[in-house]
Amino acid sequence: MKRNLLLAATLAALALPLLEGCMPAVATGVGAGALMIADRRAAETFLADEAIEIRAFNRIREKFGDRVHVNVTSYNMNVLLTGEVPDAGIRGELEQAVAGVVNVRGVSNETAIGAASSFSARSNDTYITSKVKARFIEANKFQANHVKVVTEAGNAYLLGLVTRKEGDDAAEIARTTAGVRKVVRLFEYIAPNEAQRLDNRPPEKAAPK
Repeated sequence: MKRNLLLAATLAALALPLLEGCMPAVATGVGAGALMIADRRAAETFLADEAIEIRAFNRIREKFGDRVHVNVTSYNMNVLLTGEVPDAGIRGELEQAVAGVVNVRGVSNETAIGAASSFSARSNDTYITSKVKARFIEANKFQANHVKVVTEAGNAYLLGLVTRKEGDDAAEIARTTAGVRKVVRLFEYIAPNEAQRLDNRPPEKAAPK
């Protein structure tokens, strides 16, 4: 039963549409429930990450408009910024703006200075992400949903609460996936016994947003 839920969660993540700009893809309804059950984050943290992405997106849109193309990913309240900005000044302002969002613990600013990427480039990044996730499932070395993959300009960013071995396995799989130029680890490492505890804990009921 749990394996079916994990597979459903992974497939739901792979099915999320490609979105323009930096608006995060927020899972809702049954999809969100399946993803939450299969996640190592506490339910309230899972929902806090969704809220952070929305608030950060709104702040970026209000402050910078269409001058930037930035994707926001929050995992365990640590934010990853990817995409393109026109200059170093705006890059610094962007990081400060997101760091001020409620509940944000830290910001990894991986934005590049340059023109906004094309739709075809973004589509290719989405395809690379789907290949990496599919290879996670095929390798069956860890639960694929425990590692979040974000691809930008062929660079694969890996996030999650993982053991050292899981992180090493995930990085090696991503590194050897066609189209991946570089792998960047943004993991939070946990001990094997803590991973086992999180994987076996009873399902949580999320508090309303």
